Amino acid sequence: MNRISQAGALLLALYLPFVTSQCLAGQAAVGVPLNTPAMRVPAAQNSVLIDLARAGTRLVAVGERGLVLLSDDNGQTWRQASVPVSVSLTAVRFVDAQKGWAVGHAGVVLATLDGGEHWTLQLDGVRVAQLELDAAKADQATASDPDAALVRIQNAERLVADGPDKPFLALEFVDARRGLIVGAYGLALLTTDGGATWQSLMGRIANPNGLHLYAISRQGTHWFLAGEQGYLARSDDDGLSFSQLDSPYEGSFFTLQSRADGALVVAGLKGNAFVSHDAGASFQRLSVPIPISFNDSIRLADGQLLLVNQGGTLFRNSEQTGAALLPLGNPLGKPVSSVIEAADGSLIVAGFTGLQRLAQPATAASE
Repeated sequence: MNRISQAGALLLALYLPFVTSQCLAGQAAVGVPLNTPAMRVPAAQNSVLIDLARAGTRLVAVGERGLVLLSDDNGQTWRQASVPVSVSLTAVRFVDAQKGWAVGHAGVVLATLDGGEHWTLQLDGVRVAQLELDAAKADQATASDPDAALVRIQNAERLVADGPDKPFLALEFVDARRGLIVGAYGLALLTTDGGATWQSLMGRIANPNGLHLYAISRQGTHWFLAGEQGYLARSDDDGLSFSQLDSPYEGSFFTLQSRADGALVVAGLKGNAFVSHDAGASFQRLSVPIPISFNDSIRLADGQLLLVNQGGTLFRNSEQTGAALLPLGNPLGKPVSSVIEAADGSLIVAGFTGLQRLAQPATAASE
């Protein structure tokens, strides 16, 4: 079993159901999905869906085999968008009602200019690998550690040889031009022109073991990364480089979010969750009543953080709740990979069994 399947088993088994087969099959296996538009799916809202985002008041869901679903009525009904690939999509973000990006398997980066109605392919794993190889060779002449520079080139050559078999897992955009995407084996790229061009950041992130990167969060010019084996990193130069932080936990972190008061909350395997009040210099454990892995977190309109675990239990946290994560409503009793707050205050969750709309956060009762 490859390292994705080992270290991220709980997360990837939930929302990357095809990662093992795609990674082991290599370039030939993903060539067809990269060039095949997503099929129309009956009752697509019941398919495996992995991540959610807001595009203005519109809701956007992404998932298996290139599925992108749109809702203009706060999640009551959904329709399928046109997508040029049929690889599974793992994350989606919008900077306004029109401009957004989605990432996924095979190193795919998609962009939309019309609120998710139509998508274009900006990047794939073949070009990602070549970008890293070009960057590694360019940086070799000025590298302070020649041995490390050579290892980086060798790793990049393996990326090229492997083909487009590695997924992106998270993304964050500041505005319509500047964004960061990260993924398996330490993949990390930056754009400053809305995705027209990309540059590899793998040589500027302190991640010598190539650990998978699962989550991104930003506080002003400070950026944070979280990943497998307790990996945490911070950028103090607006995302241009990252230094590794001392971690409070050796297990994987799958979600990272800033509270309204500036505190940073990170959570992951077996219900482990921590809060930092000093930009990651130190962490305090959060009290969690249920030891089930966390998958996602969002900041609600009222400033509270909302976290969801693999059992479908929602938890809230804020400055007022302190070092406790308080359950919200009854457990859904099914795996959940993502949660989003709709414009009307309702909650939408995504997972193996598709999409579900919940009532107001105050009750979180299922509709």
